[in-house]
Amino acid sequence: QVQLVETGGCLVQAGGSLRLSCAASGSIFSINAMGWYRQAPGKQRELVARITSYGTTNYADYVKGRCTISRDKSKNTVYLQMNSLKPEDTAVYYCSYSSPEGDSWGQGTQVTVSS
Repeated sequence: QVQLVETGGCLVQAGGSLRLSCAASGSIFSINAMGWYRQAPGKQRELVARITSYGTTNYADYVKGRCTISRDKSKNTVYLQMNSLKPEDTAVYYCSYSSPEGDSWGQGTQVTVSS
């Protein structure tokens, strides 16, 4: 099983930036994908960005040009750099891990963007 620990969530003003980090530990399969999802109150969880072990990335349309996902394989850590934050970006952000051996989720980190 893979454990995920997210850090970096905070209160930030609209237009600001922040970086989320997610450290994975445990039985990490070499072929995997890690990503970030978010869930706002009363809404379904939705994909923000995802990166595979090959480095392939994909982003939700609403963050394209504002977010960058990256990973440090040596640290089993994935990052989400978010810029030009908007109040509608307010949500709990969850780190995800998926592989042929199974999936894991982090506990989530709160991002609040004030107007």
